[in-house]
Amino acid sequence: MTLQFSLKTTAAEKLRTQCLVLPVQAGRLTPTGAAIDARLDNALSAILKAGDLGKKPGSTQLVPPSVKGLPRILLVSMGHEDTIKAPRFAEAVRSAFRAVLASPATDAFCCLHEAHVELRELPWRVGQIVLAAREVRYRFDDYKSKPEAAPALKDVVLGVESAADQKALAPRVARMSDLADGIDTARDLGNQPPNVCHPSFLASQAQKLGRQLKLKVEVLDQKQMASLGMGALLAVAQGSAQPPKLIVMHYRGAGARQAPVVLVGKGITFDTGGISLKPAADMDEMKYDMSGAGSVFGTLQAVAQMKLKINLTVIIAAAENMPSGSAARPGDIVTTMSGQTVEILNTDAEGRLVLCDALTYAERFKPVAVIDVATLTGACVIALGHQRAGLFSNDDALSAQIQAAGDDSGDTCWPMPMDDAYNEQLRSPFADMGNIGGRPAGAITAACYLSRFAKAYSWAHLDVAGVAWRSGANKGSTGRPVALLTHFLMDRAG
Repeated sequence: MTLQFSLKTTAAEKLRTQCLVLPVQAGRLTPTGAAIDARLDNALSAILKAGDLGKKPGSTQLVPPSVKGLPRILLVSMGHEDTIKAPRFAEAVRSAFRAVLASPATDAFCCLHEAHVELRELPWRVGQIVLAAREVRYRFDDYKSKPEAAPALKDVVLGVESAADQKALAPRVARMSDLADGIDTARDLGNQPPNVCHPSFLASQAQKLGRQLKLKVEVLDQKQMASLGMGALLAVAQGSAQPPKLIVMHYRGAGARQAPVVLVGKGITFDTGGISLKPAADMDEMKYDMSGAGSVFGTLQAVAQMKLKINLTVIIAAAENMPSGSAARPGDIVTTMSGQTVEILNTDAEGRLVLCDALTYAERFKPVAVIDVATLTGACVIALGHQRAGLFSNDDALSAQIQAAGDDSGDTCWPMPMDDAYNEQLRSPFADMGNIGGRPAGAITAACYLSRFAKAYSWAHLDVAGVAWRSGANKGSTGRPVALLTHFLMDRAG
């Protein structure tokens, strides 16, 4: 069950909740906290004076005040400065809701948006609370025989000063809840085991979403792709018993004359590397190689639920990259849908092979812009780590819009160069190009490869290899960059 959010104006003396969540900034309570403190004969001030609450943003202190209607109060540190930076605010909110979810509280009254956040207004703060709370509430235990008991928390009330604020912020809360639904869907798809989530499964999920949200959905099979000349995509799939699918979904929220934005997702449902076999260590994480597909899927869901006035088409190139007697070999030459030929120098550089045919297919929709999303290169992880996605584009204005959407959503990216000189690394003596350009600038040469199939329109590429999932004991899909893409589309829709 997902958390339910609402907005409410309540005087401090009348406030009733299972858990009151109060921010503490620079050692001081915000207005609601100060009013509650007076109701409690300055008990909260005494706790702060005693130094029980840490100064680090996100430090929490659960207080059982033993007052009627307030069985527990959670104090949350927003740091020792008068303002907190946006990323630290989001971290503090996540920390707060971890503490609330660990308690028996069935509802919470949250005032964290009263904190002062650098360069961020109230609507942004309210939206971040919704997203952060939903993020920490997320669970994926579909395959556990005995799932853990669900947290008790069901309802979160955000306290606001006036009825006018309540009315103005309600659409923001609703939209961020829709965005959280899309992120959860992307995470659910990414976390599925690869013996379940294969190309046909993705196709069935697309058809299911189409029925739920009244979307037009098309699924192209192997024969149809062959008739279109998608030799690169089919080469990746030919080593697997699972047939590839090209999944196309259409949302039409604007007039028929408006050109659509097209999102293209890499949907490699499991990547062994093919004949260029990957090392065994951490290969289980290669189920996340369809995270680009999952993210555009989740973005479409969020946009459709929001009923944005925009036209959106999503293309998912779905295949499984396996080694077998029928698999593509290093040295094979394939002809893409565009007519360009590619020498496959490494079968583990398969994402760009499925994407290039999908990018060519996108031309038929006469798009205003195309963004492809892919867990494309380990090189991007080396360049940018696990904080930002890599952003490449043939359109500076589009690139700036995407970066701004990332900064606003907290789902950040960073623009990377794509100079013509890098294309020299893709030369092949036998074909129009090779599918790799060697170790130097690997993320850049991968983007240069894709750019050769995106010359007909304004295009951007997001390499999300470093941000799409977390490793380690708490491994799992992050749902990125659904928030970035959705904010981008919200901005374009006005």
